[in-house]
Amino acid sequence: MSSNDPDGPQRRAIRSYVVRAGRMGSGQVRALAELGPRFVLPFEAECRYFDTVFGRSAPRVLEIGFGMGQATAQIASARPGIDFIGVEVHEPGVGALLRLVGEQQLTNVRIIQHDAVEVLERMVAPASLAGVHVFFPDPWHKKRHHKRRLIQPPLVNLLASRLAPGGYLHCATDWEPYAQQMLEVLGAESLLVNTADGFAPRPEHRPLTKFENRGLKLGHGVWDLVFRRASPPSQTMP
Repeated sequence: MSSNDPDGPQRRAIRSYVVRAGRMGSGQVRALAELGPRFVLPFEAECRYFDTVFGRSAPRVLEIGFGMGQATAQIASARPGIDFIGVEVHEPGVGALLRLVGEQQLTNVRIIQHDAVEVLERMVAPASLAGVHVFFPDPWHKKRHHKRRLIQPPLVNLLASRLAPGGYLHCATDWEPYAQQMLEVLGAESLLVNTADGFAPRPEHRPLTKFENRGLKLGHGVWDLVFRRASPPSQTMP
């Protein structure tokens, strides 16, 4: 990928992430070398036919920013009938998830190491996803950085457009001001309907992370939001 490619997709002026160099453990390096060719998909500026990638037709869930991949692997292991596409820009996280994929012999996970907006725009067909996970995105605490937050109206509209009717968008954050912004932005998207009266109970499919458990013991809150893509109105014959 080259950000200077004039024929490539137009870059966003503001990104929700900063790519930082991270230390790679030997297990992550080995997983990248041995499992990367099978489980890491190259970014392509055209829609992917994921049935071919996974070797089957199944519901697909895309996750944006899976961190070190523990929750992703746990969810994929518990839901073998669903295919998971994890999008992450940080290589140590990619290596960590690949190591878990190998250790747990998961076949229903693929990874794209690229900007999530471009992946959604170019590689994911409209109305093709059963779900989207956005767990604990960077809250960008400082007010001058709020514009970098991932959950903004343009992205939410794009996410909604990639969900099949009835598909869900599940966000979670441990930063209450960001949770309130998420609720406002998601609630304003006409393609989405809230499944709860405000914030939702944590769905069973989202496991508690060690970080989250530690925060809950200290009295910190976690807010889940689960919205669904509205079904188109039924058309009656005149």
